[in-house]
Formats: sequence, C-alpha cells, structure tokens
Amino acid sequence: MPKDAPSLAGTDLTAKLSKKEYPARLLKAQYDLFALSRQLLEQGTPMVLVFEGWDAAGKGGVIKRINENLDPRGFHVHPTSAPTGIEIHQHYLQRFWDKLPQRGHIAVFDRSWYGRVLVERVEGFAEKSAWKRAYSELNAFEQMLTDDGFIVRKYFLHITKETQLKRFEERKDNPIKRWKLTDEDWRNREKWKLYEDATEDMLRKTHQKNAPWNVVSSVCKRHARVAVIEDLVKAATDFLNKKKAK
Repeated sequence: MPKDAPSLAGTDLTAKLSKKEYPARLLKAQYDLFALSRQLLEQGTPMVLVFEGWDAAGKGGVIKRINENLDPRGFHVHPTSAPTGIEIHQHYLQRFWDKLPQRGHIAVFDRSWYGRVLVERVEGFAEKSAWKRAYSELNAFEQMLTDDGFIVRKYFLHITKETQLKRFEERKDNPIKRWKLTDEDWRNREKWKLYEDATEDMLRKTHQKNAPWNVVSSVCKRHARVAVIEDLVKAATDFLNKKKAK
C-alpha cells in the first residue's frame, strides 16, 4: 500500500475559506466539474465517490454542492444505512453491486462498504476475523472497478469532537434540523476513540494509488465543499489526460 496514506492526526483542521472567496471558488469548481462530467459521459467513464466521516461533518452539504450544476439524470446518490433483513444474510458487498453507475454516470455513496471496518467493527456487528479480512477484500473490489475504467475517489470528512458537539446542539435547538440528530449520534460520540482508531486503520490499509483516500477538514464547511469539488476536477482531468496520452 502507498506510504503516503493520509491520517486524521496529520490533517490540518484549521483550514478555512472566507465568505468572500467562497462563492467564486465554488462556482468555478462546479462549472469545471460540469464540463468534465460531459467528457466522462461522452467517453463512457463511470465515477464512484465514497463519503465517510464523523456525524455532523457536513457530508450532505458537500454532496449537494457537487450535484448543483450536474445533469441529475447521470448523478445518483445512495445513502447507506444498516442492511435489511435479507441483506444481512448476503455477502456485505452484494448490496452495492447493483448501485454502481452505468458508463458515463456518477454514483455517490453517502456511507459505503467501509461500514464493515468502521461501524461493524466498533459495534461488534462483524467478527474480528471478518473485518480484518475486509481490508484486502475492499482493496480488491476497488481494484476491479478501476481496472474496468472506473474513477474511484474516497473522502473522509474530519472535524473535532468539539465542533461535532456544537453542531449537535445547533440541530437540537433548530426544529428544521432536529430530525438529523438521533440517539445513535449521541451514543457514537461516547465511542469517539474507538471510531478514531478504526478510521486510522482504514485509511492506512485501504489507501491505494488507484483508489486514494482524501481526508478533508470540515470544521469550515465552505473549505470542505470547495476542496472536494476541486479534487474531483483534478482527478477527472488527470484521468482524461492519461487516457488521451495512451
């Protein structure tokens, strides 16, 4: 595995983007992504975006800004919750196969197959032998995708525990956002260190050149939104340039 794997501990959580800079940077990145998405469609290149992160880290806001100026017919968001009664008896990757995008489309997984080495590990839903084996299985799964011409980008949105508490309190006091806060969110806070350890292992063991992890500071939501879209623009540009050079 690459030696340059990102980490939570090594992420600068002070990164910010001012309100003044934000609109222009966001709009440019969105327009660049739109232009590139048309090229990916014409060339039949599918893109898979994986989002993990702390509760209240702003995943939904990032995904919304990615999609704002894209063709909704080719952009699909798949929120991942606990497996159903049927899915729990299937291989844990099976429920993701039919959600992979068709050629030229973009699929976003809001939570993903990495639940096996995060929530299932921490909460004891998977045996130790199963989640330890999963690292190589996940790498092989993503290798199959990229070997078949998929672009795979993975993002972990990182915030401080204090930032999370502040956002929880804001949600609790806001009737429009209160639905976003659950008892499970509060329980997960009590296991912060366990999730932190699981995340560091995940980043170290599944960061691959073909499917890299990008840990994005989301203490400033403006920074996170622009940083992710600009990274997508760079990834798509690099992919198309390499394809053109062949």
